[in-house]
Amino acid sequence: MPVALLPPAKTSAAIRWAEGRLRRARLVYGHGTDNPRDEAAALVFHVAGFRHEDAARAYQRQLSRVVREALAALVTRRIDERVPAAYLTGVVWFAGHEIRLDPRVLVPRSPLAEVITQQFMPFASPRSVKRILDIGTGSGCIAIACAHAFKNARVDAVDVSAGALQVASENVLLHRLKSRVRLSRGSVYRSIGERRYDIIVSNPPYVPTVDVNALPAEYVHEPRVGLEAGADGLRVVRAILRGAAKHLTPRGILVVEVGDSAAAVAAAWPKLPFLWLGFANGGGGVFLLTRSQLLAVGASPR
Repeated sequence: MPVALLPPAKTSAAIRWAEGRLRRARLVYGHGTDNPRDEAAALVFHVAGFRHEDAARAYQRQLSRVVREALAALVTRRIDERVPAAYLTGVVWFAGHEIRLDPRVLVPRSPLAEVITQQFMPFASPRSVKRILDIGTGSGCIAIACAHAFKNARVDAVDVSAGALQVASENVLLHRLKSRVRLSRGSVYRSIGERRYDIIVSNPPYVPTVDVNALPAEYVHEPRVGLEAGADGLRVVRAILRGAAKHLTPRGILVVEVGDSAAAVAAAWPKLPFLWLGFANGGGGVFLLTRSQLLAVGASPR
């Protein structure tokens, strides 16, 4: 590659170079980053093999020609193919934990990370949580974060996608959690038998079909099955609500992310007293219900 097309050798300058190219390309962000500078830094640190905790020293380091060529290639792919940076690097951080991924799974970006690191308090008593169910586990990020947050709990993680479960299995092994995180293939509750849980958590598909078709090009790289949930976006949420009370312990809680479908959820179940959670780090569209609330009102939409 001609020298004129290469990024600068100094790390900080290379980040500015990548940021400029990404900014001029008018890309869409929403897969773990929300701006071109953070994405540029992620790409530079990845190709250089730097750790983010070493950022202060890394900014002054010089990059080899090989690293600069690799960076130029990744930035070009990000622009020309609209591939989310997380797929280019193959790794993201969720709730403070490294998660490896590829296009068989969605890029982890859920505000549920904040709730998990807080051990679902004050809605759950951490010491009493023994079983957790993660519905639609994808990369396994939520299940793994829950296992780290609740050291004495066992986590069941289910997904309909065999490819996603392969990725999740690799992450479970990476975190040495095979003895406490059990993966199974199935839709919602079909693979768990009669088991009950202190916490059921899910970031299921919740995007209406028409909206999936209109998403920016970056989202085409993600598995459609992880996004689309029928004409109204509520197909999977219906199944989750329908069986939640049966699979929760007496004081169990259900926590589900529905994103921009929050208004549709509230309208479909007007009698359910949804508690919509707030987040210090941004995000929304996450509701919480207790088993007693589900039993008192029922979960059949009007």
